[in-house]
Amino acid sequence: MVARMGQSMLNLISGLTRRQKSSVFLALDLLLLPATLLFTYAIQALPQPAMATLWHTGPVLPYLMLAAAGLSIWLGLPLIQLNAYERHAVGLTGIYALAVAGSLAVLTGLAKLGLPPGTHVIFGISYFLALVAARAAMLYITIAIYQSAGPRCRVLIYGAGATGAQLALALKSHETIDPVAFVDDNSSLQGMMLVGLPVLAPGKIAEIVKTRAINRVLLAMPSVSPPKQAQIARRVQMMGLEVQTLPSFAQLIGEEALVDKLAPVAPQSFLGRASRAGELGRAAQLYAGRSILVSGAGGSIGSELCRQVLTCRPKRVVLYELSELALYTVHQELLSLTEGMDIEIVPILGSITDPRQVRGVLADFGVQVILHAAAYKHVPLVEANPLPGLANNVFGTQTLAQAAQQAGVERFILVSSDKAVRPANVMGASKRLAELVVQDLATRTGRQTGAATVFAMVRFGNVLGSSGSVVPLFQDQISRGGPVTVTDPEVSRFFMTTREAVQLVLKAGAEAKGGEVFILDMGEPVSILHLARQVIESAGYTVRDAANPDGDIDIEITGLRPGEKLQEELTLTDDLIGTRYPKIFCAREEYLSEIEVAAMLRALRQALAAGDAQAARGVILRWVEGYVPPEADRKSS
Repeated sequence: MVARMGQSMLNLISGLTRRQKSSVFLALDLLLLPATLLFTYAIQALPQPAMATLWHTGPVLPYLMLAAAGLSIWLGLPLIQLNAYERHAVGLTGIYALAVAGSLAVLTGLAKLGLPPGTHVIFGISYFLALVAARAAMLYITIAIYQSAGPRCRVLIYGAGATGAQLALALKSHETIDPVAFVDDNSSLQGMMLVGLPVLAPGKIAEIVKTRAINRVLLAMPSVSPPKQAQIARRVQMMGLEVQTLPSFAQLIGEEALVDKLAPVAPQSFLGRASRAGELGRAAQLYAGRSILVSGAGGSIGSELCRQVLTCRPKRVVLYELSELALYTVHQELLSLTEGMDIEIVPILGSITDPRQVRGVLADFGVQVILHAAAYKHVPLVEANPLPGLANNVFGTQTLAQAAQQAGVERFILVSSDKAVRPANVMGASKRLAELVVQDLATRTGRQTGAATVFAMVRFGNVLGSSGSVVPLFQDQISRGGPVTVTDPEVSRFFMTTREAVQLVLKAGAEAKGGEVFILDMGEPVSILHLARQVIESAGYTVRDAANPDGDIDIEITGLRPGEKLQEELTLTDDLIGTRYPKIFCAREEYLSEIEVAAMLRALRQALAAGDAQAARGVILRWVEGYVPPEADRKSS
């Protein structure tokens, strides 16, 4: 019943036009005028009773009300909305009341009514108070009507500073939002009342939400660092509440940036050594005017391969990619880069494990050089899905390499990983098996006469900024308020830039004679814990630890994941051979015989056909030098 009446009143109020509402305000102000005069006469010791004195004032009252109406319209009082009635409007009301009191003095003086001078002063004060009280009463009634007409969003304001207080004042007159209380970390504010709302401790949020039916939390702490705001927001969201963040008023008017315009620091800046990347030089001649296929062209390494190959002016670049989105993205980018150039860009959507498609692509587009970057490379994912990882990384490489040999492709360069050296995970082992397959083909090709495919491998460490690499992960964790996760305080890795990695591949492709493993002098391994600190500090924040408990971001040690090593290696041997490039070396490593590779592939294929992950791990244990299964590694530690 109450809700229905409230809805009817709300419909009535909402149906009024702006002019009609202004007329209501003006009429109210004019009706208050004689009522205030009567009150003024009643509280004074006049010769006649209040009603008689008002009747005696009757001849000037119409002129007074006409003057009051004109003054009100001139000052714009009827146009001020109720929810915007604040200090400026109160000041205008004071000026209006003073002007009306002055008009009363002038009119009664001209009419020789003989009212005491103090009457006009008391009338002016009383009229001002009546006008303000009437506006306040109307606002209270209007809010009550809105509240009774429908559900309201009850909000808790986190932050009782200047921003929070002004937010609460603004929301108190809102049609559908009801501020309930503040919470603030400042213990000196807790227990106080601010703009009519209690200030409570953040530890009581769960209780406040339950007892006061809170729907949403508004973070009104623009001076607090973004990581701390993100931490608070995440903690509140875990209670099932919606959280919204309020910018500062300085940000809203443009004195401060509303959104942080500083771009994240480029991952390459964390390399910790001078970059080895230079110009391709004579290596570019190998790719000029040729048809080049890049497998995994949509990945971070594959796409950079495509970009740098374009600078060599090839005849054609064939983009072989399994992901439709990645293929579309890199294809569109390369089309824009080759605008006005006589270079054909061919997008091929498919898997390198499909021999029929692979053979067709090589034949249709006359491929002369293959840069094989397609692989499943995320260690935890491949560890959890060993069979798809082995099928793609090992048999995909075999399919593409054999097809390249049969099609008479000039060069086949496998992009490998330092995780292939004495691997502790399936991903690294799959890359080592792929290397063994390519080494076997290189050995057999070397015994052939005439034109033959040159097979070679390029092995490097972690690529800064690549998909799934640690720096973008850290930057994403920082943007969410932390913590930044490091698996072990002692873990370290070799790092290189994407440009370095790709130049290594392209230069190795030009240098290869067949069967080599090329590596880059990557300097000393980098501590991941130290790298995490660098990324946090480069973002403008501090590390929160025992030495700095008031810092912004925590570093959390999570423990080594299955298949993860503390340190990686780049070669199985210390016997390195120099090349024409000072920082690029060639390692001649032992490899399996043709019969052993055939036996290894047969056993692995049987394991995949049977869906037997344990048997597949057994094949790795049998044929991959230095492989230690994660279970065995945990038992020995």
